[in-house]
Amino acid sequence: MHREVTRTTLAVLSIGGLIAASFWILRPFIGAMIWATMIVVATWPVLLWLQRRLGGKRGLAVGAMTLVMLLVFVVPFWAAIAAVADYKDDVGAWAKTMRHLTIPQPPAFIDALPVFGEKLASRWRDIASQTPEALAVQFQPYLVTAFKWLAAEMGTVGMLIVQFLLTVVIAAVLFANGEQAARAMRQFGRRLAGERGENVIRLAAQAIRGVAMGVVVTALVQSMLGGLGLVVAGVPFAGLFTAVMLMLCIAQLGPTLVLLPAVVWLYWTGDTVWGTVLLVWSIFVGTMDNFLRPFLIKMGADLPLLLIFAGVIGGLLTLGLVGVFVGPVVLAVTYTLLESWVNEVEPASARADPRGGGDDATP
Repeated sequence: MHREVTRTTLAVLSIGGLIAASFWILRPFIGAMIWATMIVVATWPVLLWLQRRLGGKRGLAVGAMTLVMLLVFVVPFWAAIAAVADYKDDVGAWAKTMRHLTIPQPPAFIDALPVFGEKLASRWRDIASQTPEALAVQFQPYLVTAFKWLAAEMGTVGMLIVQFLLTVVIAAVLFANGEQAARAMRQFGRRLAGERGENVIRLAAQAIRGVAMGVVVTALVQSMLGGLGLVVAGVPFAGLFTAVMLMLCIAQLGPTLVLLPAVVWLYWTGDTVWGTVLLVWSIFVGTMDNFLRPFLIKMGADLPLLLIFAGVIGGLLTLGLVGVFVGPVVLAVTYTLLESWVNEVEPASARADPRGGGDDATP
């Protein structure tokens, strides 16, 4: 008996050590593997639809999906570089005139805004009354901090590109062998917890699709509409700002952080008509996620909206951008397991009175 316990303990420790060593070796690829899995699970219906349109050829469908992923990464950068190139002469002129810039007084309607209108107008007048030199001194610490952050982040651009290419390669492999990978995961879940474990695997896929529908599609719609407003209003660098809005919307910060400064810039330059139009458009675009996101999430997964939203925000704060998907999956699986355990009906033998009193026994 003692020998069996020792052998079992050593076997468990050996298996645990091998698993830990495997994760340690694969650590550089874990982020790319998680992203690739999320992308493949969320877009699997699109792959099947594309495969049917291409005569049932999986290779062509995988190639098309891989090309789309590459374009999603390349196009925003290309648009940003093109925007900078188009305005390179203006940037130099703006840099030379920055020392002579003055901030105009706030429009009259700012004072009439409810709740915060008077405070905002008062603060605006304080800033507008200062000289350009005083403004430069006041904003210099913020600019220095921003440039330091930008310099630090530039060092991670190369690693970001490598991680993205790894994600594309892994996603292409999963697209080509998705059925086998899904079958293996379902078998793993059934091995762990029987039918309930297999259902948990399916629930995780539904949660991923729900988040993809609710978060990513909403971010795309908001950033595209916001970018359209910038183009129509004549704001420079509209392509670059649209790419920034997309990242902010995915991070659940919204497009207002880009649209509001654009509105201020239009008023600053004296274009009050387009400034007002963009302000109204910004309010619409900035608040449309309140009704669009819940509708799309419900289409992808029949889970409590508060649970999905908490998973998105909590995952983003704890795990970064990938946590937008991982957080809701973890909470959805945990919620389902707890709900199933609480609502599980006990067998009749377990509910019987241990004293043998039967149904007539006094509790």
